[in-house]
Amino acid sequence: MPYLEESYDIVVVGAGHAGCEAALACARLGLETIMFTVSVDSIALMPCNPNVGGSSKGHLVRELDALGGEMGKNIDKTFIQSKMLNESKGPAVHSLRAQADKQDYTREMRKTLENTNHLTIRQAEVSEIMTKEGKITGVKTFSGAVYHSRAVILATGTYLNARCIYGDVSNPTGPNGLQAATHLTDSLKANGVEMFRFKTGTPARVDKRSIDFSKMEEQRGDKKIVPFSFSTDPDRVQKEQVSCWLTYTNEKTHEIIRANLDRSPLFSGAIEGTGPRYCPSIEDKVVKFPDKERHQVFIEPEGLYTNEMYLGGMSSSLPEDVQHAMYKTVPGLEHVRIVRNAYAIEYDCINSRQLKATLEFKNIEGLFSGGQFNGSSGYEEAAVQGFMAGVNAAMKVKGREQYVLDRSQAYIGVLIDDLVTKENHEPYRMMTSRAEYRLLLRQDNADLRLRGIGHEIGLVSDEEYERAVQKEKDIEREVERLEHANIGASKRVQEFLERHGSTPLKTGATLAELVRRPELDYFMLTEIDDKMPELPEDTAEQVNINIKYEGYIRRQKQQVAQFKKLEAKKLDVNFDYSSVNSLRKEAVQKLNLYKPMSIGQASRISGVSPADISVLLVHLEQLRHKGL
Repeated sequence: MPYLEESYDIVVVGAGHAGCEAALACARLGLETIMFTVSVDSIALMPCNPNVGGSSKGHLVRELDALGGEMGKNIDKTFIQSKMLNESKGPAVHSLRAQADKQDYTREMRKTLENTNHLTIRQAEVSEIMTKEGKITGVKTFSGAVYHSRAVILATGTYLNARCIYGDVSNPTGPNGLQAATHLTDSLKANGVEMFRFKTGTPARVDKRSIDFSKMEEQRGDKKIVPFSFSTDPDRVQKEQVSCWLTYTNEKTHEIIRANLDRSPLFSGAIEGTGPRYCPSIEDKVVKFPDKERHQVFIEPEGLYTNEMYLGGMSSSLPEDVQHAMYKTVPGLEHVRIVRNAYAIEYDCINSRQLKATLEFKNIEGLFSGGQFNGSSGYEEAAVQGFMAGVNAAMKVKGREQYVLDRSQAYIGVLIDDLVTKENHEPYRMMTSRAEYRLLLRQDNADLRLRGIGHEIGLVSDEEYERAVQKEKDIEREVERLEHANIGASKRVQEFLERHGSTPLKTGATLAELVRRPELDYFMLTEIDDKMPELPEDTAEQVNINIKYEGYIRRQKQQVAQFKKLEAKKLDVNFDYSSVNSLRKEAVQKLNLYKPMSIGQASRISGVSPADISVLLVHLEQLRHKGL
């Protein structure tokens, strides 16, 4: 019986946030790309929270944008509220977060995909990967159609063998009741891929008309909106915003949950998968924090043209009747009507240690992987992995050098490095605390850090790149001017200092020295600095940060220099570590399992000690002397 047979450069399996970024990257680099999805209606779907960004995740989105990705541009078109988080803290942890209109977000991303040259969208379930002698050759769909390709990117998200669960109800579906993908796992296992079973969850959606907002705290957006994308005109995103709302659980809520824990599939054993530690369900919170009298609940709109509201902070898999009783104990939700029940979702994903830092499988050449399928959580984590998998698949097909961002270059580098070098027994979530060089990896300077790489890849235009180069020159020039601009203790200066509660000058000082005072900043100097140039606000912000944190930044750059030395000491990924004398048995096992690319990467593998690294450094030196 004849079947459909076609050929493409690259196949992308999945059309969530990872799949979209992977497919766009490949197609924009001129490769004939086909993207498969079980439902075209699920393209760029937001099945859980209705927002993009947040603490550390905002960094990922801005880095993705600086490299030439789409998520930042798309949320700028479709947000309904925007807020810069952690503004009371230092700039290293400032993170942008935007509420999305879910339907608009999906619609806009789909429009972008459908109008991208070299990209084909196909609604079909991929059931099998095809390999020959350890190399990918294409995929087969459930209908029997064959699609030959030079590379395949897996971005199946939470759809693979998915089941949605609450109470005794277990539906074999993907998120939002969409069709699950049930056949690919067997093919992956047959090809030696090690699989995990993870789970995540989502809260109920409720009818806005049944909420009493007078009992809640209103959460407004920023008065001055900062766009996610460095390509977006800031003036274009200044618009009227919708409000979110904050309320809290109470002891009555917790009593209902405790009384029904035996009916929760999380605690009864009905759920096998491991859930995200940093995004627990409400029943998890009540059990793990018994002394806490209340937990935050954020009421967030799902869009402008729907009355559905998302109950952030109250994800659950409790039975339907318990959910109704539990939610109605929360102030403002006494008469709430549920539109969609909360549920947990279980799905198949891979053990990410099987991947190289390029996100290519170590044992299957040409097979790449990105997103929640790699054992991570979150739209933003998924998107950046999909992008990097897409870029590296494209580079492989084109015969060009692949791209690996290291931990000193980007949060994206931290995320991928953690996934491929650490044992992850739960969905991985990005956090600012995971980035050891976070003062350098701020969300505000992502363009300065990464535009050049995006331009080199071929996904950032000459104009966008030149803009970043000019911005860097303007910053350096202004910092230099301030470091050498002396100002005397004139009456005007003393009055300025007194006005801002700053110590008067006894002798002259440079303008940079004034900026470094805790109570002053660069923007205040307009009152006394007649030679201050007119700079765009984002450029002026960089000047302020570079001067204020100059000592800390210099120290961190010194740490990065040491880090780079270890990263530069490359290791043969085919090397057998059992041949190295003095390495501990555990280190040999872990090094042979992970096959690190460098001494730096080896040092981050669990079970490899500093003493083992010293042994490896001696071994490398011996090889160098032998000319090997």
